Amino acid sequence: MTLDLDLRTGWPVELRVLLERYPREVWQTHANLGELARFWLHIHDGFRRAAVSLAGGAAEFREGRMTPADYRSWLTPKLRSFLGHLEGHHTIEDYQFFPVFSAAEPRLLRGFEVLESDHENIHAAMNAAYESASAFLSAPEADRDTLIRAADRYADAGQALIRKLGRHLEDEEDLIIPLILERGEGQLGMR
Repeated sequence: MTLDLDLRTGWPVELRVLLERYPREVWQTHANLGELARFWLHIHDGFRRAAVSLAGGAAEFREGRMTPADYRSWLTPKLRSFLGHLEGHHTIEDYQFFPVFSAAEPRLLRGFEVLESDHENIHAAMNAAYESASAFLSAPEADRDTLIRAADRYADAGQALIRKLGRHLEDEEDLIIPLILERGEGQLGMR
């Protein structure tokens, strides 16, 4: 089984050791799902909602239900916020949470290395989305063909980012939440 973000369909058996014990169906009612874990899942859900919103905005423009000016003014703050929050979130995970989780459960070390690698892959996709959005935002509105091509390039780059992020978030949760349920937030130093 490949662990490449663009090809992965979940974790291999050796990284599902805790997920088998704590499947998603038990997470919300488990006593060890503490406040910080719930907040972290909430943040992930926020990224998913923002991704849906960005994809929806692109579709609205491409289907002619939003003018170029309206789409530009809508897109700029939403994309800036999404990318900025995602960057901050990944920094906290890479430098605070992943080292703690890796030390707590060495059997999952390879999974945390993969998640860190995912962050690099996602950041490249973030840069591509940002650059294509910038090209769209600077395209002359009077040149409709150039504007549409730029919007299409941004929509494609945004979809690639959303696809990568969706796979990553699910896999990250499948590795981390079972570990939290197994040990508890206090034992992991998360309180």
